[in-house]
Amino acid sequence: MKKRINVLSEVAFIIFFMLFNNGFIVAQPNEKQVKQVVDAASKSSNKTIAGLTEDKATIEKEYLEKARHNIEAYRKSDAVLVFVDAKNNPLENVKVEINQVSQDFRFGNLAFEMVNESDNLYKADLFRERFKALFNFAIFPFYWSAYESSPGKPQWQKNQPVLDWCLANGITCKGHPLGWTGQYGTPKWLLDLPEETATELYKARIYNNVIGYKGKIDVWDVVNEPVNTIPWEDALNDKSNNDGIRYNVDKYKTGQFAPWIEKSYKWAYDANPEGHYILNEYFTLAIPEVRDRFYELLKELKKRNTPIGGIGIQAHEPREMWFSPVEMYKTFDLYSEFNLPIHITEFIPQSAGKDITGWRTGKWTEETQAEFAEQFYTLAFGHPSIASITWWGLSDRKIWLEGGGLIDKEYNPKPVYTRLMKLIKEDWMTKNVIVSTDSNGKATFRGFFGNYKVVVTKANGDKQTLNVHLTEKGTNYWKFDL
Repeated sequence: MKKRINVLSEVAFIIFFMLFNNGFIVAQPNEKQVKQVVDAASKSSNKTIAGLTEDKATIEKEYLEKARHNIEAYRKSDAVLVFVDAKNNPLENVKVEINQVSQDFRFGNLAFEMVNESDNLYKADLFRERFKALFNFAIFPFYWSAYESSPGKPQWQKNQPVLDWCLANGITCKGHPLGWTGQYGTPKWLLDLPEETATELYKARIYNNVIGYKGKIDVWDVVNEPVNTIPWEDALNDKSNNDGIRYNVDKYKTGQFAPWIEKSYKWAYDANPEGHYILNEYFTLAIPEVRDRFYELLKELKKRNTPIGGIGIQAHEPREMWFSPVEMYKTFDLYSEFNLPIHITEFIPQSAGKDITGWRTGKWTEETQAEFAEQFYTLAFGHPSIASITWWGLSDRKIWLEGGGLIDKEYNPKPVYTRLMKLIKEDWMTKNVIVSTDSNGKATFRGFFGNYKVVVTKANGDKQTLNVHLTEKGTNYWKFDL
C-alpha cells in the first residue's frame, strides 16, 4: 500500500452537513470546512495542490494541445463506405453526404428538477428544449431517504414520466446513488431496525431498482463517496444519523471500507450482469491524499474481483477551485491503470462573484465560468479514459451552488451554455461532409463516434438515405447495394 498522510488528522474535528436545497441533496462539507481540509492537506504534504513554479499559461497551452491531439486520435475513427450495383459492380462518382446525428460519448446533466417539480416545472417545454439540445445523458435521484421516505413506498412514479421522455429523445439514464452512508443514504426508519434486517433491505433495494429499471436505467452510481464516509455497519450503529460521524473517517484503513462496497456491487451485478456500475468519489482532483486513498480502495476491490464498471470523479470540491490541468491529468492517469472508464460525475463551476481559488485567481463571473468549463471539458474529453462529463444542474432558477447553472432563471443561455454548445454540437460532431466514390465505389471519411445519416445521390439523381454507427471498437466498414 502506498504511504499516505491522513489529511483529516490535521483538522481537530470536521463536521460535514447535509441539507435539501431546491431539490438537491448536499453531501459535502461547507465552504469553511473545505478550506480547513485543503489547508491541512497543503501543510501536511510536500505535493502542491495548485501552485507551480512554471508559467501557468504555458502549461495550460501544453495540456490543451495534448488534449486536442488526443481528441483527434482517440475520439474519432476512419470509416469506409463502399457502394455497388445489383451485380456487385462498384459505383463511381456517387455523391455521399455524411452527417452525425448522435454521439456515443455521454454529456450529462441532472433530471432532478424535472422529477422533483413534476407538473409544476417552470416553463417546462423550454426547460426540456434546453436540456435535450445539449445533453444525451440524464441523472435521476435515488437518495434513499427521499426516494423511500416511508418504508415499502418507493416514489418510482415521480421518475416515470421523465424517464419516458428521456428514452423517447435518445437520452441515456443513470441512477444516483444506490448505496451511501451519508445521512440521506440511510433513512431514519432503517436505523430503527436490527442491523441484519437493515442490510437485507439494502440488498433488496439494490435488486429491486436494478431489476425494476433494467433496460431503462442500466447505469448506476452504486456506492457514493466510499472513502469519505464510514462503512455500512458503522453507519447502522449510528442511530442518531449524525453527519459529523458519517464523514469522520480518520480512524479507518482501506480494507475496512471494502467489504460492504464489494457486496453492493456483486448484488447489482447479480441483478443485471449487463449493467454499468460506477464507484463515485470527491476531492480526488484537489487533495492528493484522498486521491491515493481512493486508488488504494480500487486496488483492494479489484483483488476481490468486485464487478465495478466505472470510476466516478466528482469535480466540484473545493467549490471555488479552478482545477490544475496537471492535477487533473495526474488523477486521470492514476485511475487509468484499472482499465475502467472514468466518469466526471458532478461538475458545477459557478458565476456568483466569489473568489477563484486554486490554479487561477480572480472572480467567478459568467465569463470565467464559461472559460473554465471550456478548458475543463476539453481536457476531460481529451483524455482517452474519460467516458462521460455531467454538469450538476441546468438552471440558476433551481441550482445547488448559486450561479452554477448553464442557463439563467428565465432559461436564457449563459455564456457557458453557448460555449459548450459549440464544443459539443459543432466542434465534436462530424457534419456536412461531402465526398464522392472512387473507381472502386469507395468513399472514406474520419468522424467522431456516434450515429450517422448518409444520403447517397446516384448518377440519375435518385437519393437514398442510409444509417451507420461509427464505433470505437468496430471495423467501421460498410458495403451497400444501391
